[in-house]
This record gives sequence, C-alpha cells and structure tokens, in this order.
Amino acid sequence: MTTAQQLPWIWLLAAVLMVLGWQWQRRRDNAGIVDVLWSAGLAAAALLLALTGTGAPGARLLVGVLATAWALRLALHLWARVRSEPEDCRYRALREHWQGSQLKFFGFFQFQALLVVLFSLPLAAVAGHPAPAPWQLAVAAVIWLVSVGGESLADAQLARFRADPSNRGKTCRSGLWRYSRHPNYFFEWLHWCAYAVAAIGAPLAWLGWLGPVVMYLFLRYISGIPFTEQQALRTRGDDYRDYQRSTPMLFPWFPKS
Repeated sequence: MTTAQQLPWIWLLAAVLMVLGWQWQRRRDNAGIVDVLWSAGLAAAALLLALTGTGAPGARLLVGVLATAWALRLALHLWARVRSEPEDCRYRALREHWQGSQLKFFGFFQFQALLVVLFSLPLAAVAGHPAPAPWQLAVAAVIWLVSVGGESLADAQLARFRADPSNRGKTCRSGLWRYSRHPNYFFEWLHWCAYAVAAIGAPLAWLGWLGPVVMYLFLRYISGIPFTEQQALRTRGDDYRDYQRSTPMLFPWFPKS
C-alpha cells in the first residue's frame, strides 16, 4: 500500500479508538484516557505501516518492532496512572473551562485521532524507504535504545520519589531529574530522532523530521511543559521556583550551583 492509502486506515482506526475513549471518560470523568489511546493508536499505526509498507524489510522491521514497542510501553505506563489516579490537572482545567461540555470533549478526542495520523508520517517515511543504509538502521536503533531506556529510568525514578510519603510537597532532584526538569519529555523527544535518521534518503525523507520538530513544539509550548510547570508551581511553590532557577528545562545539563 502507498502512504496515501495507509493514512485513511490509520485515521479510521484512531477515530474509532477515540470514540470508545470519549465514552469511557463520560462514565468516569477522566479524560486522561486520551493519552493512553493516542499511544495505543500509534502502536497500531506502526504495525499497519510495517505490514503494508513498500520499503525494505529492515526499514519496515524497525517501524514494526521499535516504534510499536515504544508506543505500547508508553500506553501501559499511562494506563497505570489513569486507572489509579484522579484526572490529570490539564484535563480538569479543560473540564472546568468547557463547563463539562461533552461535545467539546468529543471534538478534542477526535483531534487526537488526527494527531495519531500526523505522528504516523515519520514512521511512514521509514516504512517506505526502499534501501536504507545499514549505518542508518544501526544509529536509529541506538537512539531508540537510549531514549526508551532513559524515559523508562526517568519514570521509575519519579515514581520511586513520589511513593515516599516524606517527599510530599517536594521536588524530585535525584537521578536524571537533577540534570533536567523534564527528562521524561527529553527522551520522548529524542525517540523521534531515530526515525529522522532512518528516513534519510527515502522518497519522503522530509517527513522523518516532522517527529522531532512537532514533538518539540508540543512538549515545549503546548501540552507538556507549560501545564506541568504551572501545576508544579501551584503545589510546590518556592521549592519548584528554586528548582527552575538551578535546573535546565528540557535538554539535560549540569545544574547551576
């Protein structure tokens, strides 16, 4: 199948998932399920692209195995949080702003289905690569290993910190969180660089760069860091302000003394 033929199927699958997710959040007043389904939708998209793509076996295998594994890990991690914690502050704020309008939530969920299609484009570029160089696939695999390992480690360190009752109201400054205020977001962004490398020389190589560029814009300015930092300032106040002054926002570096 060509990319133009694959994308409508990806959109249809994501749209159906988001309808089911919208109904789930109506019953439970928890829109956090949208993040779980966005990740699960990308996992399904990666499998579809790998199975129906026209590229070399190595390129399709990279998408089918690595991209699917990344998306499933993220979906399971988010699901564990959604099912055990109250609704994320971002979605509580939307619920209050929209006065509980389910029509607006439905539109929001369907917008996320379109984002699944958008973030499928870098994967489609790789899955359609007719002859990626061995070094490209190797470098992409190394970037993937570092990014997924780093994000998993950051998530585990934060979960361990939060599990200690004595840390309530405090800011995690240990492990990777000593060098970046959002190491999990950094490694999520880094993950998309793997497909940019793997897509070099492909007919749609420019689509490979959509992943790191668009993900950076979303994390830095739209749905990631701004909301997370606003919530941290509300709950941790001066302790988090001190953390902001000493620790880089996204890209890891040594903290200021």
